[in-house]
Amino acid sequence: MRQLNIVGIGGTAKPSSSTEAALRLALDAAGAAGARTRLFGGGELALLPHYLTPAAADDAIGRALVDAVRGADAVLIASPGYHGSVSGIVKNALDYLEETARDARPYLDGLPVGLIVTAYGWQATGSTLATLRAIVHALRGWPTPLGVTVNSSQCRFADDGCSDPAIAAQLALVGQQLVDFAKLRRSAATDA
Repeated sequence: MRQLNIVGIGGTAKPSSSTEAALRLALDAAGAAGARTRLFGGGELALLPHYLTPAAADDAIGRALVDAVRGADAVLIASPGYHGSVSGIVKNALDYLEETARDARPYLDGLPVGLIVTAYGWQATGSTLATLRAIVHALRGWPTPLGVTVNSSQCRFADDGCSDPAIAAQLALVGQQLVDFAKLRRSAATDA
């Protein structure tokens, strides 16, 4: 049986962002559960031209992102909450999925999608998570039951993990949910 592919999209332009660290922890959990993971972090996303500019169609990172999502069994999206919503670089990356509109499986159709939001305070986490869920629904994806919100003023990330054991457990759980739902989806497709 082919190994599951999970694509992570997110982070900020700032190196070592809490958003990207949280995304990495969730992807690590998916990897520990047997999935192959690919991360498109903030550094790559910051280099993407605005979607629909002439350079966007020929952008190597944009092509790699779209190709990875085309081959994905699940997707994990992490965004900082900027002014109550999704960051520009994460939204721009998701706009690149328009390239899949005419595919046999357009957008995120039928894919489990995990969501993570970080913000310096609680106010932006809820609205940003709701926005991400709306975007995923518009792209025909299935948000996982758990969406993780992290108040980065109270939680720190380092090489060895997360300072808050409850947040670390939630990040691991969303990674595990992606693997579980991707396996269920694959099983249902082979039974049909």
